[in-house]
Amino acid sequence: MDLPVLTLRPNEEKRLRAGHLWIYSNEVDTDKTPLKTFTPGQQVQVVSSQGKNFGVAYVNPNNLICARVLSRSARPFGRGGIENRLEAALALREACFDKPFYRLVYGESDLMPGLVIDRFGDYFVVQISSAGMEALKDQIVGALQRMFNPKGILLKNDGKMRLAEGLEEYVAVAYGEVPNELLFEENGVKFRAPVYEGQKTGWFYDHRLNRARICEYVKGKRVLDVCSYVGGWGVQAAAKGAAHVTCVDVSDFALREVQANAALNGVADKVSTIRGDAFEVMEQLLAAKESFDVVILDPPAFIPKKKDIAAGTKAYGRMNTLGMKLLGKEGYLLSGSCSMHLAESSLYDLLRQAGRQLDRHVQIIERGAQGPDHPVHPAIAETTYIKSLIARVAMIL
Repeated sequence: MDLPVLTLRPNEEKRLRAGHLWIYSNEVDTDKTPLKTFTPGQQVQVVSSQGKNFGVAYVNPNNLICARVLSRSARPFGRGGIENRLEAALALREACFDKPFYRLVYGESDLMPGLVIDRFGDYFVVQISSAGMEALKDQIVGALQRMFNPKGILLKNDGKMRLAEGLEEYVAVAYGEVPNELLFEENGVKFRAPVYEGQKTGWFYDHRLNRARICEYVKGKRVLDVCSYVGGWGVQAAAKGAAHVTCVDVSDFALREVQANAALNGVADKVSTIRGDAFEVMEQLLAAKESFDVVILDPPAFIPKKKDIAAGTKAYGRMNTLGMKLLGKEGYLLSGSCSMHLAESSLYDLLRQAGRQLDRHVQIIERGAQGPDHPVHPAIAETTYIKSLIARVAMIL
């Protein structure tokens, strides 16, 4: 089957040559191939101004990123390509993890732009954020059925990126049956992922390695977990020997899940919760002269877009300063960020500035990033976003 052609303007193929998968609307020769002639999700053959093939992409003429490359061949991308990508993704995860709990597909990094699949044993939660992957939805579900014989597949298609693609939001079971919460393990600790009502797919596998590392410092300690969600950090700390953990989140639902996950691991007596705005609760704890041995800060993305860098950086700075204030004479601070637009060097600066402001000696002892089930595509900076710094913080006497 011949595909319609999308022609690039002269000298606009450099990023594709370097391995990037995105095509911006201003890179397209709209005189030869007007974008308005394509339908969202349609597959096209991408060619240079000289007619050289750069592969197959899917198009959305209404987006700034108007096309994303699926394959470097000239053939339509379908069942065979999907299964090949899933097999390659599975091989990586099985090489890195001994249990079937991980992100199976991480979008562009697994050469499936606009697609995320999280695996919870025999269940899969699929998030589609582009018209091109929406058009392949049935084939993706079919490939998962054939390869894994799962008990259930859930389409959790309620992300804000779908709005930019002109796609409706919905949550629906695509195959089998999917319970409201899925049991799984992370770092030897049991959890329930609220896949219907929770954020994103119900869980955040991306900080797995960083959660394991902070647990090396919590034994016998008082721990504060700020922006706890369902207890990924805090419950693991309690299970790994913390004397007591306080989890803070703005969501009643999330804190009920914290308690359920604590009970699941037999540490409910060591975990307490506080509902409220993170900044307000931290100020209240300071006013009450509370202090902790370990403070964990894993806030939502304060910098969703470039225009938010100044305000978001200020928010990260305020949170880290409050976190340091809540430490005793000596303690450990984990400062995390999921904002792609916050450079690791900026996080270093924020910790340095907080330390000088408070007259504390800050020592960065560990650096962390996203796990191997969130591999980084070296040509696409947007695929790296997780930062994690563990600092020893001491009062200067």
